[in-house]
Amino acid sequence: MATFECNSCGKCCVGLGPYITIERNIGDRDFYCRNKITGELFLAHIQPEYALEFEEDIEGKEGSAGSESGCVFMMKSHAGVGSVCAIYPTRPAVCREFRCYRMFVYSAAGELRGTVFGKNGIRTQDESLAKIWKDRIVSLPCSNQGPSTDPAWSKKVLGILEESGYRGDPFE
Repeated sequence: MATFECNSCGKCCVGLGPYITIERNIGDRDFYCRNKITGELFLAHIQPEYALEFEEDIEGKEGSAGSESGCVFMMKSHAGVGSVCAIYPTRPAVCREFRCYRMFVYSAAGELRGTVFGKNGIRTQDESLAKIWKDRIVSLPCSNQGPSTDPAWSKKVLGILEESGYRGDPFE
């Protein structure tokens, strides 16, 4: 099965952004922050290459959380494509554990049986689903942008899952 490949889309930062709050600035590029999901307090350190950009927009950030448009620490990549985390080495556990899922897979009874991630990987404890995925889905061609932006790939996968007694619920 495929391994997860980050394409710097920023979906993780957009999804988790509203839950990361800057509690206090404690020095040059250092902040105490809170993960509002778990209550975890963590020390965030802005990476040097993003310090100037972050400082330009620091006014009003203390005591604030990210928004629906993303985490306060999400920055435009200097490579010009995608997004990066300005605190990546010191990001909280919820961010470290985040996996960019593309689709949930359910049994006919509605039980979650697997999660699709990356280009076409799956995490599942369901041996039948794992076999279907390996034998019929991994080899399906998909665009270079990955399955989340390839409607033909998603349609084929959903058809295979349905034929096999599963239901896929893709993410946008």
